[in-house]
Amino acid sequence: MSHVDADAASFDLTCRPWVPVQMLDGREHLLSLREVFEQADGIRRLAGDIATQDFALTRLLLAILHDALEGPRDVDEWAELWEAEQPFGPIDGYLDEHRQRFDLLHPKTPFFQTPGLRTAKGEVFSLDRITADVPNGVRFFTMRALGAERLSFAEAARWVVHAQAYDTSGIKTGVEGDPRAKNGKVYPQGVAWSGSLGGVLAEGGTLRRTLLLNLVAAEADVVTVSDEDKPAWCRPAPEPGPAKDVAERPYGPCDLYTWQSRRLLLHHDEDGVHAVVLTYGDPLAPQNRHKAEPMTGWRRSKPQEKKLGQPLVYMPREHDPARSAWRGLASLLAPRALSTASARDAANELRPGVVHWLAQLMVDGVLPQETLIRLRTYGVKYGTQQSVIDEVTDDSVAMAVVLLHEDDSALGRTALDAVGDADASVRALGDLARDLALAAGSDPGTRQDSAREAGYDALDTAFRDWLSRIRPGDEPERIRTEWQRTVRRIVKDSAGVLISAAGEAAWAGRTVATKHGERHYDAALADRLFRIRLRKALPLAHDSEDPS
Repeated sequence: MSHVDADAASFDLTCRPWVPVQMLDGREHLLSLREVFEQADGIRRLAGDIATQDFALTRLLLAILHDALEGPRDVDEWAELWEAEQPFGPIDGYLDEHRQRFDLLHPKTPFFQTPGLRTAKGEVFSLDRITADVPNGVRFFTMRALGAERLSFAEAARWVVHAQAYDTSGIKTGVEGDPRAKNGKVYPQGVAWSGSLGGVLAEGGTLRRTLLLNLVAAEADVVTVSDEDKPAWCRPAPEPGPAKDVAERPYGPCDLYTWQSRRLLLHHDEDGVHAVVLTYGDPLAPQNRHKAEPMTGWRRSKPQEKKLGQPLVYMPREHDPARSAWRGLASLLAPRALSTASARDAANELRPGVVHWLAQLMVDGVLPQETLIRLRTYGVKYGTQQSVIDEVTDDSVAMAVVLLHEDDSALGRTALDAVGDADASVRALGDLARDLALAAGSDPGTRQDSAREAGYDALDTAFRDWLSRIRPGDEPERIRTEWQRTVRRIVKDSAGVLISAAGEAAWAGRTVATKHGERHYDAALADRLFRIRLRKALPLAHDSEDPS
């Protein structure tokens, strides 16, 4: 049955199971939108096909909540939701009202799609264009060795949401009615909106808590919300080409969380989806969107300021796949205030709006300072001019909300100093590996990089554990001393492994030409220099009782 013949077909996302979740008992299920909200207290987290699908689906759920609740408008309304027995009560009626727009196969308003979308020649394309579990066109390490030839309706719905959030750039198919199409093609206009972000989500112990923690109030001075703010299903079904009002948008979080970055249309029969048409939709430039997008950190960009001729430009801070989330703690704890006398004094980094929101809830006494939250990070690394997905990143770091306090920031600064302690110690370990390589006559650069990577890996669990145990009232110097002693023990153990494996050539040593002249390197000298550097990196750990 062709798409045109399938007008009577339906897959209602409000009542058909399609959202993957993990329950508190560890079991995984597919639930409908109604069931997700009804059972949110018993759901630990979303469990999509890939991590970024979870981020995209969570934003979809948040858009439903914001619109159904018409808020929250302020902290007091949010606090009522936090304490309510059934904070999601209005959802059922809301989904009834908008049920038609949540039908994946509706002939006139298919969910997150453009009805009647077609190329001049009526072509349809492989579902590989919307599935993202491997780089486009690559068949190694894939769950679908033969490609995505067919998807169930539930799978297809998830990938439609993901495509609107994370689709690649590159040349795309031109469609009828799109003024941007030339000779059957549309030229690159950038990745879909979430793909430009270093996504940050506050995660609670249940899905209910996760959704509420990220439900930023309109009057919280975190995001700018217009009266026109509404999700995609409350707007007319999209047509080919950009929306007429795209230059004035986004109007608020509902608009942004359901941003239609692409125009697409699934082709199906009674057994599932077998093809897709996909092209560009509504463009959205990332510059200075920090008052619209709360789920990413921001960095000041001097090149963008020069290019655009503007005094101050902030860009989303993307996640480095090679760095654990705790190593980027500074971008999560950075100040949020923008008021400065001049652009010259403006902050180089802004923490995510959702982190600022959590801090506000704590300062207002709604969240106790000892509340443990997990900041989960999501991102995509694109390759070949952003036309393929190379890597999907997913990490998290847990901490007490007191660390987010801007006015009483001693514990937050201590956490950042602890990251610096780790960095300095890992540099010392890398320098040891370099010196041992010089002594043995091997490549110092490769050994240094490998040792640093191993050093961070060795410290990873210890730092996460130390950070999660910080509580209000802890004395900053005491807990930092505790951390430095932990680092010293772990890094010295790693150093011992390097020295033991150095080999006879390193112990015999050799004379090396340096910028300060010739110097004889051997394992004993490398060990001595390492201990000096480590003592300098961790002064609190080297007290009079333990001078090693």
